[in-house]
Amino acid sequence: MNAMKRSTLLLAAAFSLLVGCTTIPSHSPEAAPQAAACPAGVPAGARCLRGQDSANAHYLIVMPENWSGVLVVHAHGGPALGEPKASRADEDIQRWAITVQQGHAWAGSVFRQGGFAVTTAAEDTDRVRRIFVEHVAKPRRTLLHGQSWGAMVATRAAELYPKSWEGMLLTSGVVAGPTTYDFRLDLRVVYQYLCNNHPRPDEAQYPLWMGLPADSKLSNADLSARANDCLGLNKPAAQRTPEQARRVRTIVDVVRIPENAIIGHLRWGTFTLRDVISRTGTSPFGNEGVSYKGSDDDAALNAGVKRYPVDPAAAARFAADVDYVGRFGIPVLAAHGINDSTVFVEGSDTLRKRMQATGNGARLVQTFVDSNQHSYWGDAMYPPLFEALLNWVEKGVKPSPAGIAARCMAISATKPADCRFLDNYTVKPLASRIPPR
Repeated sequence: MNAMKRSTLLLAAAFSLLVGCTTIPSHSPEAAPQAAACPAGVPAGARCLRGQDSANAHYLIVMPENWSGVLVVHAHGGPALGEPKASRADEDIQRWAITVQQGHAWAGSVFRQGGFAVTTAAEDTDRVRRIFVEHVAKPRRTLLHGQSWGAMVATRAAELYPKSWEGMLLTSGVVAGPTTYDFRLDLRVVYQYLCNNHPRPDEAQYPLWMGLPADSKLSNADLSARANDCLGLNKPAAQRTPEQARRVRTIVDVVRIPENAIIGHLRWGTFTLRDVISRTGTSPFGNEGVSYKGSDDDAALNAGVKRYPVDPAAAARFAADVDYVGRFGIPVLAAHGINDSTVFVEGSDTLRKRMQATGNGARLVQTFVDSNQHSYWGDAMYPPLFEALLNWVEKGVKPSPAGIAARCMAISATKPADCRFLDNYTVKPLASRIPPR
């Protein structure tokens, strides 16, 4: 079965499961938020409100001194593991204070549970919108902003609650569905082939798709120590042994991530993957039939790496929680750094294809940024995005990448170097970056 057909069948199975099993909870009465001191970084004159919703998700609402009438509901990145903390919202508004500086109200849920739970996070995202409308003010426009993994949350929220939103902004977004994460399993098997220390030969063996056994006490520090022993990531490149340098080069060339991203992705493929498996039971990821290329000896690599099949039922369960179809009846503006090593830009092609397949291609505009940053590109980059989306929503003026780039330059005329939009970039398919399976 070719990769495209398999992907189509899995998506169909996932959404059959979604239709059969997912119910959107009825609206519970929500308590009013309480006035609270604003976190550091919030623009002067803003008013902050906090609360915990009926599903026990903490949230923060920020009203600017001179409100534009626009509400931006923010879905944050992650996923963060462990018990959610109210302080997560403080971190988010500090990064996204530019939203309030533009005069827009900002609302963000911390989400009721940690880990890879997208549908419940989408429910929490709509709930904080309702709390704002019921207890704070009636916005003239409501926009949904999904950042990184929060784009998974936003796309789910946009399809679960289509009447809640008038426009959606996706930045550095995970928009290629579960396929986005296949390369983390690739990293695990290539790393184990090269290093054989995660797990070590004298430890209990487990399939690498587990990420880590549920009862393992391995810590972030332990994992870093193992990676440093094998790869010398804690040393300047000139101080690594020839074997360490060879191993690092192999990972960089085969998995196609920069060396400074190896440990971060290895952590994801360990701890976050364990969280995914705790929800799916078995593996939604596999690497059967994948041809790894770029090493000094690809034949030996492909013969030596461990191989795992996808469990179709687990893949369907995972997709039913995290994936989207592309049935967005609202304008969607997406932006992504072309050298983002956390979420590959090539995933943007999947968003385009899905929206075209559902007849919504004309509702999508994608623009790209000359950056290797994932979390934030600088204050100059976001005002033209919000402005372009609002003009599209309110005036029907569909933006263009060239127009967004020009507007950024006009706004930042004294610092034109701060604007790094690319108006003629063509993104490649995800299969050009992550080997299909």
